[in-house]
Amino acid sequence: MSPTITTSSEANGNVSAATARAAASAAASAEAAGPQPVTMAKALNTALADAMSADSSVLVFGEDVGMLGGVFRITDGLTATFGEQRCFDTPLAESGIVGMAVGMAINGMRPVIEMQFDAFAYPAFEQIVSHVAKMHNRTRGMVKLPMVIRIPYGGGIGGVEHHCDSSESYYAHTAGLKVYTPATVADGYRMLREAIDSDDPVVFMEPKKMYWTKDSVDLSELRRLHEEGTTAGLGSEGRAAVARPGTDATLIAYGPSVPTALAAAEAAALEGRSLEVIDVRTIVPFDDETVSASVRKTGRAVVIAEAHGFASVSSEIVARVQERCFHYLAAPIRRVTGFDVPYPAPKLEKYYLPGVDRILDAVDDLQWEN
Repeated sequence: MSPTITTSSEANGNVSAATARAAASAAASAEAAGPQPVTMAKALNTALADAMSADSSVLVFGEDVGMLGGVFRITDGLTATFGEQRCFDTPLAESGIVGMAVGMAINGMRPVIEMQFDAFAYPAFEQIVSHVAKMHNRTRGMVKLPMVIRIPYGGGIGGVEHHCDSSESYYAHTAGLKVYTPATVADGYRMLREAIDSDDPVVFMEPKKMYWTKDSVDLSELRRLHEEGTTAGLGSEGRAAVARPGTDATLIAYGPSVPTALAAAEAAALEGRSLEVIDVRTIVPFDDETVSASVRKTGRAVVIAEAHGFASVSSEIVARVQERCFHYLAAPIRRVTGFDVPYPAPKLEKYYLPGVDRILDAVDDLQWEN
């Protein structure tokens, strides 16, 4: 059974001096280390710990997030550092997890909940659509829901169905929700901190095949920039990023598809083609300006996503680009997505997921002869 939850003011008194010293010591060690190889899992874990240290109203809960540290160890050490009232396990009841978070957010807390796997969130979908997304509008802005729903999503881990869904379109279609999905280690830290600080509910989609990817990152510098409020020019919400500049065509991707797009651009460069890669970063809100500017420059575009193509985020991106860039396009916009079938068995997922060859085939089909 989960422990009793205190109010925000009570939680302030429960942060022990030992915990504060431990957090300060860890921060000092990180600051001394400077840039170093960091996994996305570590960046997300650090973001959670830093947010909990900075604000006692932030708490983390979900299935196995406590002593186990989560299936992917993203919450590792949080219970030991902050206690069972700040990071705790729940029953296996996703609808109850979200419903409890709604009540906490209404009453001044900032809950961060984990759905463990993408398809495990479906039992909570009614709560998310009917209450999380609508509470602010229903109360004419009087009630805010500052909560984050963390969802590990996507394939590439050899998992079976119910463990590898790309469910971002459901949430993006639901007005009232923000939808974030980082594709780099630095964005993993930065975007999770931004999500926790938001007064609006955020569905935070974490590409699980990227949890153990590494990059050279200075987490202490990211922490300092965030806490000093000097990230205005680095903020992620509603701002896409040019992951690789190019001139011949634009590859538009998000989350787990960004590394694949970058690999395709690298392969295309060997063939003499310069492909620009846009990392969408936040699906909602969407950065039309950056995406459209790239397509107007190159005149050709391919949208890449692991999710099914029909009625998807990729469909919406194509529509938005076509509306804004029609007179600049030298060829119809192409898509490379997961096939419109249930997620396949592990041995077949390499055929289902977008790959470099499929992307290059789409690029070849962009009417270069014209």
